[in-house]
Amino acid sequence: MYQLTGSVKVLNDTQQITDSFKKREFVVTDNSSQYPQDILFQAVQANTDKLNDIQVGDTITVSFNLRGREWTSPQGEVKYFNSLDAWNIVKADAAAGAAPSQPSAPSASPETQLEEGDDDLPF
Repeated sequence: MYQLTGSVKVLNDTQQITDSFKKREFVVTDNSSQYPQDILFQAVQANTDKLNDIQVGDTITVSFNLRGREWTSPQGEVKYFNSLDAWNIVKADAAAGAAPSQPSAPSASPETQLEEGDDDLPF
C-alpha cells in the first residue's frame, strides 16, 4: 500500500468503460519536494463514488496500489503500462479529525478487465 497527500488539480467525470466496468481519473499535485509532481490516479468501480465530495483544490490523502501490465500490440510490439489504483480517498481536514475508515478491498483494475485480444488501448 502506498499513500500520497496533495492537492487535487484535475477531477474527471466517471467513465462507463463497459456495462460492468467504470473508472474515474484524477490528478493530485505532490508538493513534498522542490519540484511539484502532478500524479495521475484512477478510481475504479465503487471507489469512483469516493470522489463525489472532492473538489479541485481540496487537499486529500490517497491510499493506492501500484499496478503494472504487459501489452502486445497487433504489430507484435511489447509495451508496459503502470496505473495507480486509488482505493481510499480522504480530505485532509477529515483525516485529521476522524478515525480512519475501514478501507474497502481494492477493486479489479482495468488490466484484469481486458479480454484476450482486446487491443483497443487509447495510446
